[in-house]
Amino acid sequence: MIDMVYGALIVVGAYLLGSLPSGLVIARARGIDIRQAGSGNIGATNVSRTLGKRLGAIVLVLDALKAIVPLGLVMVLGLHETVDPFLLTLTGAAAIAGHCFSIWLRFQGGKGVATSLGAFVILAPFGALIAVGVFAVLYGAFRVASLGSMLAAVALPIALLLLGSGDAVVTLALAAAVLILFTHRQNLRRLVGGKELKV
Repeated sequence: MIDMVYGALIVVGAYLLGSLPSGLVIARARGIDIRQAGSGNIGATNVSRTLGKRLGAIVLVLDALKAIVPLGLVMVLGLHETVDPFLLTLTGAAAIAGHCFSIWLRFQGGKGVATSLGAFVILAPFGALIAVGVFAVLYGAFRVASLGSMLAAVALPIALLLLGSGDAVVTLALAAAVLILFTHRQNLRRLVGGKELKV
């Protein structure tokens, strides 16, 4: 019973941690409201574009940690074994949802890429590596982060299916891909119109 309580607290905590707007906080420390600069997004790409790649990299790491920390806690406590294996994917989903629909920002937020990456670094590290590889190739070729992010998100569930990953992890990857495509809908419009920003 106590493990179930711990599990529930971690899921709620994952959402709240995911909700913390790392990019917004770091940009404000530099006197900038990142929502009024560049693309207006609070994520690592817009921070890189506006404040430099070093701060963008810091935001990327912080956003990934929003999933890594609670998932790591579930594993360290062994709650995925004593409560339910699905607790891992639920925790990852909560962190991603928090990032995209932050309670601190009236349920607006980032695009979910870095936090999804953090989740799959724990849940499916080889699949995450494949997704990073897809992003790196596309970004290297076109210097358009949104294109690399979307296609990497689409590649992840396909890779996980081919690798024989569990249904829960594949389902989360599919849900994350759909969410990332949704949060990048403005980027898609700009890509089609040839107006997407490069980093």
